[in-house]
Amino acid sequence: MFPKLSFLSSTRKKLINNRKEFHDFIQTTFIEYLKNLDENDQRSFIDSFLIRQREDNKKMTNGYFHNENLKALSGNLFAAGTETTGSTLCWAILLMMKYPEIQRKVQEEIAKEIGVRQPRTEDRFKMPYTNAVIHEVQRFADIVPTNLPHATTMDITFKGFFIPKGMQIVPLLSSVLHDESQWEKPYKFYPEHFLDSEGKFMKRDAFMPFSAGKRICAGETLAKMELFLFFTSLLQKFTFQTPLGISKDDLVLTPATGFITSAIPYKTCAIPCS
Repeated sequence: MFPKLSFLSSTRKKLINNRKEFHDFIQTTFIEYLKNLDENDQRSFIDSFLIRQREDNKKMTNGYFHNENLKALSGNLFAAGTETTGSTLCWAILLMMKYPEIQRKVQEEIAKEIGVRQPRTEDRFKMPYTNAVIHEVQRFADIVPTNLPHATTMDITFKGFFIPKGMQIVPLLSSVLHDESQWEKPYKFYPEHFLDSEGKFMKRDAFMPFSAGKRICAGETLAKMELFLFFTSLLQKFTFQTPLGISKDDLVLTPATGFITSAIPYKTCAIPCS
């Protein structure tokens, strides 16, 4: 991001080499996908992008569907999605150990609605409590509190402050995810934030872990699907408990310092469900 400050770190060359290796891998993947591309059988996001690219080339239009954008977007989905989804699941397991009564309710809903078969994405819509717990994990964990830098597309005046076009801004997602005017218990883990009086799942406008607007996270739909499938699969097969000699009251919910607010490393015991 700041090449002139590269003398402060010896890792810049390694980072650049890693990025080149990763981009080369993505490029090779594109070539393989092109060999078996079938617009009537779109297997993935890459297929859909390449088909749109082919259409643009026929029309001689110079749009967004070019290789550099595909390379960047695929890389972003992979890198950003892996870290954030993994960190969210680590928080989920930690919170299930901390609040075993919540874990038990999730498992009861899984047993009722899914049983022993493989969880499916569509199960999420008939499992309000599990859905609420996952949403509350995301709100409470606040994985990317400072969001990613954005830039203004025009001159604007916001609350009396003039912000010129092209100015880099950092929208603080943490401020809305812990807004005391929006959440009953903003600094507590409380799945009921997403349940109405009848126990049905309730969407909340202040739930913005993926940001908002036209530049919202491109992987939001993918992340929601992954979190539900992994979380329900884990709790379907295991009950997570603290190791011997450690009480649930000893578990620390203070996040580790970093751009991503990961949980502090912990140990867990995964007990197979009977």
